[in-house]
Amino acid sequence: MRRSVVLSLLAATTALSLAFALPSRAAEDAVVIPAPALDAAPASGIQTAVIAGGCFWGVQGVFQHTAGVVNAVSGYAGGSKATADYQTVSGGRTGHAESVEIKFDPKKISYGKILQIYFSVAHDPTQLNRQGPDSGTQYRSAIFTTSDEQKKVAEAYIAQLDGAKVFSKPIVTKVGALEAFYPAEGYHQDYLTLHPNQPYIAYNDIPKVENLKKLFAGNYIEKPTLVSASKATN
Repeated sequence: MRRSVVLSLLAATTALSLAFALPSRAAEDAVVIPAPALDAAPASGIQTAVIAGGCFWGVQGVFQHTAGVVNAVSGYAGGSKATADYQTVSGGRTGHAESVEIKFDPKKISYGKILQIYFSVAHDPTQLNRQGPDSGTQYRSAIFTTSDEQKKVAEAYIAQLDGAKVFSKPIVTKVGALEAFYPAEGYHQDYLTLHPNQPYIAYNDIPKVENLKKLFAGNYIEKPTLVSASKATN
């Protein structure tokens, strides 16, 4: 189901009032998962991580409030440049996943910590080809690695979490090498920050930021790091 349809349904059923009641309960129920036993070695210079976990609005919002993240951009990964636009990706047949490119300073936050936040608060890694009200392969859980080391860390972490039965169901997150990342249209960037009261955001995504603040207080920053105008266009 596309978000435009979901938004219409939410508005029609006065979901906005519910949205402000439910996030606080969701935040209270959240539990931080174990940190990865294997993490990337310390490195110099800004590093890149690309992850997908459903609607990119919420995932971007979480990492824009994460200390050590220099920039978090919503976009598309897994398909070709020719199909990297919202209308086409929404059809679910492009191979793309709505993704977020995270530029981070490894001296302030490790790749493993980014994955811990990703699995803890950014999405549910046990939902196959969907997240919440959104369904389709474009909403799949995926980690697009930029190095062999990232691949090893991601695969080892998934095995660790599955082995410890951290989640009630197996993790369905796919790990694969990043071929290319294409920034989404400008109107998708900084969406959570610009539209915090929109029903979809308030109900589905504000709780993720609340959970980040609660469970990862040492990694949380109040003022989000927003996308620059030059980064927000395809």
